Amino acid sequence: MQIQIGIILVVMIAAYVLAKAKKLSVEISMLAAAVAGGVAGVFVQTPPAGQLARHLIEGSFTYLDVILVFSTATIFMAIVNESGGVNYVVRVTIKYFYNLRIIALLLLMFIILIPGALTGAGSVSLLVVGAPTALALGYLGIPNRKVAAILFIVAGLSAAAPPVNIWAMITCAGTAIPYVGFELPLAIPVLILGIFTMLTLGWKRESRMDKQAVLQEMPEVPAKMSWWRVLLPFLVFFGLVIAYRIWPFDVPILGLPLQFVAAALVAWLLSPKKINILKLSSDTMRRLLPLLATMVVVGMLQQIMTITGVRGMLSYAVISTPLILLFISLAIVIPVSEGVLTYGAAAILGIPLIWFLDSIGLHATVALSGLSLLWPLGDGLPPTALIGRLSVMVSDYKGSYWSFLKSTWLPWIVITVVGILMVVFSAKLDFLVRWSM
Repeated sequence: MQIQIGIILVVMIAAYVLAKAKKLSVEISMLAAAVAGGVAGVFVQTPPAGQLARHLIEGSFTYLDVILVFSTATIFMAIVNESGGVNYVVRVTIKYFYNLRIIALLLLMFIILIPGALTGAGSVSLLVVGAPTALALGYLGIPNRKVAAILFIVAGLSAAAPPVNIWAMITCAGTAIPYVGFELPLAIPVLILGIFTMLTLGWKRESRMDKQAVLQEMPEVPAKMSWWRVLLPFLVFFGLVIAYRIWPFDVPILGLPLQFVAAALVAWLLSPKKINILKLSSDTMRRLLPLLATMVVVGMLQQIMTITGVRGMLSYAVISTPLILLFISLAIVIPVSEGVLTYGAAAILGIPLIWFLDSIGLHATVALSGLSLLWPLGDGLPPTALIGRLSVMVSDYKGSYWSFLKSTWLPWIVITVVGILMVVFSAKLDFLVRWSM
């Protein structure tokens, strides 16, 4: 039986490698692996021939809830950006805090964190606020290489931040762990590591411009834009999130997708300029298609791996690895898996890891939060390198990619150490989960 499962796994890996060799996208490559694994499984009746299509279709709906959250949150942020809200906040930050460097850096950090935290994708942070934030960091005298490094690290942390963490959502869906209690275990390390990154990479000024010259070069914002127009949609969203926790028997649980829709509607109504909501939504969904396709294919891959026994074999490989070696290997295995499989890494490695860590007495929620700090690092590694490539693009960095990646070494090491320590000492950090609930 193990030989049969091993052959199926080899077939899946070969299909993925062959697809990548043909320069197909990660999504198509994972789909090829899922189909090839299913076909190979048919020969040993796992699954039976007549049920292969059913399992592929069923698996494609595994993460429908994540897709809804991702889509509605990104449309919400697109409306905020289109209304001029992002440019307004960046401009005000430079106007009032240009000479207060620490405050300016921290405010810019929050600007990068918010879109990714709300959507679960660091790429959305870079697409929505990357360009204006990169300009502001450059105006603060930070060289392009370090600007790109800041964007990469902080955008990655934004994807790990609450309330939407797609790696945690995928893993929770596959382990029957409720997606609750992640707020503090994720928020506290993300904020601390974000501040560390901003101060270590952005503290040294290599050039200086006059503030008025900087303001003249920054993008203009609509004349009627104001703080209340920017903040009110976010207050609506967080108000709806908090309300049912304060009054659990009086306020219905709307769910994140509907809460994002309500916030998007408020942002649209408050916009100082006219927005064609249908066109904006259509364009946004078109840009999101690769990421949404990843969610669909990851579900199919997970279903095929389960029915063929590959997932069980990987779980056994995890639990048979010596514990110390397992902890040390996380520093390499988790980022590399993200670089190869993107969010699929959470389904393939995250699920068996959390099952095992939970079985030996570690706290699943805190351990998963620690792993969530490591996965974003892989978004700077080939073959995907999604956040890394976007960081270089929006910062207009013209040097070599590896030179940019090398400049992230200090935050990278600190994040890795913090993530692994959270896994190792997760049982002692369970109070963070209690305080979140």
